[in-house]
Amino acid sequence: MSIFAASPAVTNGTVVVSPVDAPVPESIDELSPYGYVPTQWICILFIVLYGVTTGIHAIQAIWSRLWWLFPTPVLAGLIEIIGWSGRLWSSISPTLLDPYLMQIVTTIIAPTPLIAANFVILGQIIRRLGQQYSRLSATWYTIIFCSCDIIALVVQAVGGAKAATAVQDNQDPNPGGNIMLGGIAFQLAAVSIYLVLATEFLLRYHYDKPFHRKSETIMPKSFALDWGVKLMIVGLAFDGVFILIRSIYRTIELSDGWSGRIIETQVYFNVLDGAMIVLAMFTINFFHPGLLLGKADRWNAKSPSEADSENPDMKQHRS
Repeated sequence: MSIFAASPAVTNGTVVVSPVDAPVPESIDELSPYGYVPTQWICILFIVLYGVTTGIHAIQAIWSRLWWLFPTPVLAGLIEIIGWSGRLWSSISPTLLDPYLMQIVTTIIAPTPLIAANFVILGQIIRRLGQQYSRLSATWYTIIFCSCDIIALVVQAVGGAKAATAVQDNQDPNPGGNIMLGGIAFQLAAVSIYLVLATEFLLRYHYDKPFHRKSETIMPKSFALDWGVKLMIVGLAFDGVFILIRSIYRTIELSDGWSGRIIETQVYFNVLDGAMIVLAMFTINFFHPGLLLGKADRWNAKSPSEADSENPDMKQHRS
C-alpha cells in the first residue's frame, strides 16, 4: 500500500503516518511513496547503463557533427540518469518525498527527446528513398511529429509538477496524474501513427507504389536503399518497438492510479520502463545515423531522389 492510499501527513519532506489516521505499518514498504523500496543495485545498474549509452551518444554526435543528437538522445539519457539517481536516493532513504517526486517527473518525460530522434531519422530516410512514397514530405514529417513530441513533453511536465505539488501539500495527486496520463496517451497515439506511416512508406517503396498527387512529377524509384539505410531501418524498427512497449506500459500504469497494483510493482517499472528505454538508447548507438547514413555533410547533400528530380533525362510521368 502506498502513502497515497492512506493520505498521511508530510513533514519536512518525509512521510509521516499518524496511528490515528492509519494502521501501524507492517514494513518500510508501507511508508514508502512507491509502495515498495527501490532495489539499490538495480538503480546503480541503470545509472551506469544510462551513463554509458549517453556518453557514447555524445561522442558519436561530436564525431558525426550531427548536433541535433544532443537535444535528443543525449538529453534523454541525462534526464534518465537524474531519474534513476532519485530512485537510488529512495533506496537509501525510502520515506523521503523529494527523490520520489524527482524520479516520477523525470522518468515520465525522459524518453520524449529520444522519440524525436526517431522522427528526424525517418524523415532523412524518406528524403533519400523518395518522398513520393510518403503521405508527408520529409520536412513536414519531422515538423509535425516533433511538434507532437514537444506538446506531449509540456503536458507531461505540467502534470508532473501539479502532482508533485499536490503530494508536497498532502493533497490528492490524481488530477496531476491525469494530466500526465493525457500527455503519455497523446505521445502513444503519435508514436503509433508514426509507426503506421513509416510501415506504409516502406511498403510503398518496396512495391514501387508512389502517391499520385496533382501537378506533381512522379520520379522513378530511387536505388538508394544501400546496406546503411537498410540497417538504419532495422534499428528504427527495434527502437520503435521498445518505445511503444514503454508507452503502453506507462499509459496503463497511470490509468491504474497512484496507488494501483501496477505502479506499486517494481519489476514492471524496471523491465517495461527502465529496460525498454535502455535498449532503445543502445539500439541507436549500434544502429547510429552517423555511421549508417553518413556524417553531417551527407545529411546536407542532395539525396539521390532529389538529384534525379533535377535531371531531365530521369523524369517521367506515370499514368
